[in-house]
Amino acid sequence: MFSRRSTSFSALAATALVAFALTGCAQIVPLQPAADSNNPSCAEVTVSLPDTIAGLKKRETNAQATGAWGDPAAVLLHCGVPTPGPTTDRCVSVNDVDWIIDESEEAEQKFRFTTYGRTPAVEVYINADPETGGVSGVTALSDLSSAVGRIAPETQCLNIEDAITE
Repeated sequence: MFSRRSTSFSALAATALVAFALTGCAQIVPLQPAADSNNPSCAEVTVSLPDTIAGLKKRETNAQATGAWGDPAAVLLHCGVPTPGPTTDRCVSVNDVDWIIDESEEAEQKFRFTTYGRTPAVEVYINADPETGGVSGVTALSDLSSAVGRIAPETQCLNIEDAITE
């Protein structure tokens, strides 16, 4: 009886090891879907995502309305995040898409960009550290602008001068 359990356990362990190895070969990037990832606009963005960003190849993800590029992934995208309201955070426009920049991890050369004035919003995490395979934020956002631009803008970023004159 003990040898059957031992054999069953060995078979189960071997099966788990093979499954783990096969999953590792697939290189699926594990991500969590955003709250509004099932929004039809996110589907339009997702099917339009580029095959490469800054020369990094697109990888498969396990969550709806997401994207990942590079190995290790240097660019991660989530469509369907909450639409940000007015903010004093820095905002830039890249190819007619406005992005709010979260620079809280700037020391580690990691940045989070969230579209401004589009519903649903798209969030992009970028590793900009060239020593770990990172890419330029402007290049990555430029490569994504065609896909993200499928969500129509409702408003745009204003600089301080624009806000004062309105």
